[in-house]
Amino acid sequence: MDERPAVLDGMRVVDCSDGLAGPLAAMYLGDFGAEVVRLEKAATAADPADDPGAAVWNRGKRSVAADVTTADGRATLERLLGGADVCVLSGTSEALLSAGIDVERLAAAHPRLVLVQVSPYTAGAPWAGGRESDPLLAATTGVASRQASFEDVPVDSIYPHLSTVHGTWAAASTVAALLERERSGLGQRVTVAGIHATMVASPPAFNIDPTAPEAPPRRSTGPGGAVPFYRTYQCGDGEWLFLAALTPRFSAMAFEALELTHLNDDERIGGRGRAGMIAPENAGWVIEAIADRFRTRPRSEWLERLARAGCPSGPLLERDDWLDHPQLGVIGMRAEVDDPQRGHVVMPGIPITLTASPGRVHGPAPRPGELAQPPDWSASAADGAAGGPERQQGGTNGPLDGIRVLDLGAIIAGPFAATLLAELGADVIKIEPLTGDSFRGPGFAAYNKGQRGIALDLYHPDGKAAFVDLVRDADIVLDNYRPGVLGRLGITYDELREVNPGIITLSVTGFGEGGPLGNEAGFDPVLQAMSGMMRAQGGDDEPVFFTVAVNDVCAAANSALAACLALVHRARTGNGQRVWTSLAAMSAMLQAGQLVRFEGRPPAPVGGRDHPGPSAFDRYFASADGWVRASADAGAGPEVVELLTLLGELPGAEAVERLTALGVPAVVARKGPDLALDPEVLDLGVLVPDARPERAHWLTSGRHAWFSRTERKDTLTAPALGEHTREVLLEAGFEAARVEALLADRAAIAGG
Repeated sequence: MDERPAVLDGMRVVDCSDGLAGPLAAMYLGDFGAEVVRLEKAATAADPADDPGAAVWNRGKRSVAADVTTADGRATLERLLGGADVCVLSGTSEALLSAGIDVERLAAAHPRLVLVQVSPYTAGAPWAGGRESDPLLAATTGVASRQASFEDVPVDSIYPHLSTVHGTWAAASTVAALLERERSGLGQRVTVAGIHATMVASPPAFNIDPTAPEAPPRRSTGPGGAVPFYRTYQCGDGEWLFLAALTPRFSAMAFEALELTHLNDDERIGGRGRAGMIAPENAGWVIEAIADRFRTRPRSEWLERLARAGCPSGPLLERDDWLDHPQLGVIGMRAEVDDPQRGHVVMPGIPITLTASPGRVHGPAPRPGELAQPPDWSASAADGAAGGPERQQGGTNGPLDGIRVLDLGAIIAGPFAATLLAELGADVIKIEPLTGDSFRGPGFAAYNKGQRGIALDLYHPDGKAAFVDLVRDADIVLDNYRPGVLGRLGITYDELREVNPGIITLSVTGFGEGGPLGNEAGFDPVLQAMSGMMRAQGGDDEPVFFTVAVNDVCAAANSALAACLALVHRARTGNGQRVWTSLAAMSAMLQAGQLVRFEGRPPAPVGGRDHPGPSAFDRYFASADGWVRASADAGAGPEVVELLTLLGELPGAEAVERLTALGVPAVVARKGPDLALDPEVLDLGVLVPDARPERAHWLTSGRHAWFSRTERKDTLTAPALGEHTREVLLEAGFEAARVEALLADRAAIAGG
């Protein structure tokens, strides 16, 4: 057993949550050493088959029977909170109050407590019952309407991706608040709502021009993706692969390997190259030309050809085999426990690796009410460690105020992890090559917000020297380079800690460290393909490429959590460390409830063609003016059944009103721009005016979580290339002459 201390040793967590997001957040705290006690309404064991994923997100916890709607249950909660560091609650404040939990009073009574509220949508819930619902959240925020499909319809995901991101981001926000408590001595309320999960999972949807005309119906290219060189293809043997030629360099390699370079000369492309190929009028026939070529050979031969050319690609594999892949075992993503209810359980392991203070699966999920009495938490284990309330600093700069991050990331996972740290208050400096991030374009602004931008050539001796000097005063260096690049640049963790002994380095790779695939490049959809996500969502029809980059955004949220954990470790020990995670790890966590195995568990869900939902009552329904997502029980009463048959004759808003009156959770399926018409979203600062002059009419994302004491108030925007080069270098103590020499020698560029 690993004897290295866990980051959160001594921390105590009360888990009063239900659903997925809240328990998952508490699970992460327990994985990294916190003692987690779960309050169950009763000591009666539920059927494990009802929610197989609970075996994962309740692992390592203990359980006490305490119904907080009763006086005895509330007394048990109060006794535990007197010695707790964190309390995790699910639901809106109104729903919690009706259940006997006054969130405001609890926060006032326990000033050192980090009180984490995981709510289903915003401050309220727009559907009947008000409980967490991944399908309803995806419908009302427009995520389902963005999914590539055959018929331009909203598509129901068989995976609770939003809830998984929700719980991960809630855990990151919680640890950030605990880090701030190390300085101030005070806890605070942290609210991470479902809308925040959507902001993390689908950032481009929160950059909106309300004055733009309504987009025309999509010209369907099917569920495999709209970009010809970044989509699924079926090969000559009937097997599928994903062609991941996202960048210009990779697409050139792909067309060479496919012997299709002549497509660039087609008169319909008009000399526009890649831009011409993805234009709506051309994408269809270009896709078909590539598809015809793939049909000429078996998948194994195409994968070999693409690999020789240097172009990323990957096979579409079966979901049920993913936990047994040797790469998952090497990176610690296959764990086994003996569960008191379920027997032997195989599940995903710890998705982030802190080399100095690793997490581990501490045991199985508990039997409900297994503890006859709650533990004696007479005082918080951390009391006095950081002083008392008199040290309160308050502030509006976020819980990570004072932390500096150097972001070497490109495309999505790395830069967006840095953006989430900026959202939490860190000063983030994006360091780009002189040619810029290869993802600069329409999506760049969403994934790089809150960063100051400088451009350095790290292969130039003076550019590298400038970077190393910036490391001296940094706290975190973040990258998502391909394996081996840090070594070639001479900026590995061992080299950087010679400059700054307290430095934390954080790397995101495709497949993690070691194993048969550890040296391979990985793109989000390659992991969607290999982990079985695409096949499972498509069911018996064509496989589905998830339009939301689910592995990338989940890796970003996990990276933010990992960074915060490493900062807590450093605050307690004075030591930095090397931290890493991978898209492969994310592909297992995002499917945790589907991959977990034990005898007697029901089959994991599968989708189908433009999957509308899991049952005739729980699905998307056409309304007179769009779509409605309803979640009725299979045993719905005659009134509900009759109404569901009439939805096509009713406007969506009226259909939802009538379903809600019958107690059926339902929402209108919106598109992304519709969020700008939601007064609650605007009133709560989820969408705010974009501060950039060239986007005078635009709205952009506001806060991604609400902190009662340390919430940021500013609007974050993305930098232009080299926009802050002079500012950052001069601020770091560089002499003006040195800065100008760097610019003159093309070791750096400036000016935006």
